[in-house]
Amino acid sequence: MVSIAGNAADTAPLGRQRAEAAAAQERPFGPRFMTPMLMGATLNPINSSVIATALVSIAVALRIPMGQTSILISSLYLTSAAAQPAAGRLSEEFGPRRVFLAGAATVLVAGIVGGLARNLTALVVARVLIGLGTSAGYPTAMTLIRGGADAAGTGVPGGVLGGLSIAGAVTAALGLPVGGLLVGWAGWRSVFVINVPVAVIGIVATLIWVPADRPSAAARSQSLTRALDPAGIALFAGTVTALLVFLNDLRHPAWWLIAVIIALGSALLAWERRAELPFLDVRALGRNKPLQRTYLRNFLTLLAGYCVLYGFSQWMEQSRRLSPTTVGLILLPMTAIGAVASFAVARRNLIRWPLVWTGLSVIAGGLLLLLVSSHSSILLLTGLSFVFGLSALGQVANQSALYQQSAADEIAVASGLLRTSGYIGTVFSSSVIAVSFGQSATDSGLHALAWVFTGLGILVTFTVLLDRTIPGTAAPATPAAAVGTGTRPEAPGPASPATEP
Repeated sequence: MVSIAGNAADTAPLGRQRAEAAAAQERPFGPRFMTPMLMGATLNPINSSVIATALVSIAVALRIPMGQTSILISSLYLTSAAAQPAAGRLSEEFGPRRVFLAGAATVLVAGIVGGLARNLTALVVARVLIGLGTSAGYPTAMTLIRGGADAAGTGVPGGVLGGLSIAGAVTAALGLPVGGLLVGWAGWRSVFVINVPVAVIGIVATLIWVPADRPSAAARSQSLTRALDPAGIALFAGTVTALLVFLNDLRHPAWWLIAVIIALGSALLAWERRAELPFLDVRALGRNKPLQRTYLRNFLTLLAGYCVLYGFSQWMEQSRRLSPTTVGLILLPMTAIGAVASFAVARRNLIRWPLVWTGLSVIAGGLLLLLVSSHSSILLLTGLSFVFGLSALGQVANQSALYQQSAADEIAVASGLLRTSGYIGTVFSSSVIAVSFGQSATDSGLHALAWVFTGLGILVTFTVLLDRTIPGTAAPATPAAAVGTGTRPEAPGPASPATEP
């Protein structure tokens, strides 16, 4: 009897201890701290998609062919893919808060430039500035979160990472309906001007609520050029840009770009192997096979996701003949289910099974697309939107995997590279859609896209099932050196537990 009572008494405190531990995990990241972080992580993906609904109005207003406006989409993707890791590198030297503020200020200027633009060139400049400014949001947020978690000894802040993933992944889908409402209410300039008040709020919130960076020891001890590795950044940007330009139009491939990609990529590897303080530590990345596979999974997941986001929406407008507003409403469940499921997964620090479910949901979505035609009901299309929403699980799980697979002093650049892998998938999706549809988004083209989608789901599923290094849940991280101090290690430390020999 005493033993039973003792066991019951032990069990109750154990439940309370778990609840208290879960609550303590989020304490360093209150609403005030997280508000600017979430805003910063949201700006880049929502700007990438919000422009889509304004392209027709822009072409009419500027009296230019519709085809020329596509540069407003590609310019942001190209800029962001190269700038995200560079922003992470800058945050290592100058501090994440400073870089975050500089990025928000750049977005503010971009919103003004776009709002006052009178020609396509000015709009392209605005989009490039938006790409540069918003690229600072995600890697600096990951750096600040990692620094706060390590300082507090809380381990992996699942709920916080979930919120960050939702801000980055789900809001990209929200950009289409938001853009449609903005253009319908205030005209096409609103998709640029809206960045101004958002940037101002982000700057003020960061100045008030985010702690100041520590002094940069690196800047005092060595030259700025040596610390930043501008040659490495330039070679990386050139390699990624050439790759994205090649992938952007595989219907009319520029084969000579393959030689450029190989040449610049080889130069990048050679330079970074010899650099004393490399922008991209290719030796460490080469050893970290689990992190490489995380980048691959993220590429495949975003490729599938954007094939649906843009391909499915294009088919609904052209073949099913639905209005942009109706298409946006049909896609809203994808946003909602993605947000709810992602946050539930992140709160529990789950990694492996969400990745499996991502692959299976992509397979299911692809097979269901084969049953769709221009006569399909809106109810069926809305149901498909729910299925597609589950693919957002892959992004939050890959983010949690990267959090564990990256050392504290590498999280900034590693997070930027995660976004770069996603942008490669995003740009590649435009070619996949173009090849599948041809001249117009017909039912047969949609079914061809469905087979591609199904194949991507199979690839995602097998890359998870065959990777034994993916944990079921994120293990509590050992507090590491503080991040955001502006210093870099003088010598490499011991290999991360997730790094394969």
